[in-house]
Amino acid sequence: MLGIKSILVFASFHRPATFQYKKEPGTIRVVSWNVARFIEMKRNDNKGSQLRLKMMDQIGAQNADVLCFQEFFHSVDPDWYPNVEYIRQHFNYPYWYYSHDADGDNHFTGSIIFSRFPIVDSGMIRYPRPTLPDALIHADINVGADTLRVYNTHLQSLQFGRDDYERISQIKDAEDGLVSNSKTIFSKLKTGITNRSIQADIISQVLEDCPHPVIFCADLNDVPNSYAYFTVKGNMQDAFLKKGFGIGRTFSSLSPTLRIDYIFADKDFRVRQFNRIVRRSSDHYMIVADLELKK
Repeated sequence: MLGIKSILVFASFHRPATFQYKKEPGTIRVVSWNVARFIEMKRNDNKGSQLRLKMMDQIGAQNADVLCFQEFFHSVDPDWYPNVEYIRQHFNYPYWYYSHDADGDNHFTGSIIFSRFPIVDSGMIRYPRPTLPDALIHADINVGADTLRVYNTHLQSLQFGRDDYERISQIKDAEDGLVSNSKTIFSKLKTGITNRSIQADIISQVLEDCPHPVIFCADLNDVPNSYAYFTVKGNMQDAFLKKGFGIGRTFSSLSPTLRIDYIFADKDFRVRQFNRIVRRSSDHYMIVADLELKK
């Protein structure tokens, strides 16, 4: 009974249903995806980067109205891929807002919002140090006579490298060095939790002042029974819990129970359907939700 709150957000118990790609009138299709810089950032002779193109095809196949990407890479160097221009031109997204960080000469990485609806306002809040220089961005979009606010963000990751994954494997296999390996892992876990708590508190304060119906997309880098999840979600609806099924894993590494990517919508919306696309391109799975603004 003490753990019921955490249990209820851990899994969704709706009957499995086939996602209908034909959009119903009045619905807004939203995609959220950590694209991991599209893996292949520099132009190459691999027929235009097969993995990157497969990811682009997956994006185009959703026919979404709003795209929210985290860890999005774009470059103005002709030897690298201009992903903003590619998506705008190939998939008809004339409106976009990008919080990019310098990732080298003429290279940028950050969170981005693409929209087929006009963006009439936008904004960005930088998270304070010692958290990483991620940002909370929003775009106000006009949908008919209504103005909706779409948020997109990426919270502090655990910063696990190859050595950390090897340590985890050694712990799982009960190899020598259990104590020393655990210290390093738990130190990074503690730092990540602390920094995400700071970021989550900022988000909660910002959402309290929002004057429009909210759609919130994020890679929270945290599971549903965490402080970050409950603080950010607040009274919003979790699209997966409303229409998904099972555990809903969104991160392909480590544990099969890691659901760390989310689409939230406030009570002004009705969640029509939800989809999780399990393909090993990015280390995250794409999630899709059809939302309907209540009259």
